[in-house]
Amino acid sequence: MKKLDGFRDVFQHSKRRRPTQIFCPKCASPKIQLSSSLDVWLTPKSYYCPECGYHGIIVMELEPEQQDQAQEKQDIDQKEQKDDSSKKLEQ
Repeated sequence: MKKLDGFRDVFQHSKRRRPTQIFCPKCASPKIQLSSSLDVWLTPKSYYCPECGYHGIIVMELEPEQQDQAQEKQDIDQKEQKDDSSKKLEQ
């Protein structure tokens, strides 16, 4: 029973990873997707990017801290684009 207690401790204290967003390694698009419905079940994961045509098994993944920073940067960029478009309309 003591041997099982060690296993139980390991599983209780292990960190559970939440799903993270993946990106295309070629164009950094978040629109990358599994190339087939059989991927993962029958074959290794293979991804396809509709933006640049990338096809492969390697993807980029952001850690939670990086995701927060990337989201903040994206929000700032969107605000700047809105400001630029509103200035153009005023002229």
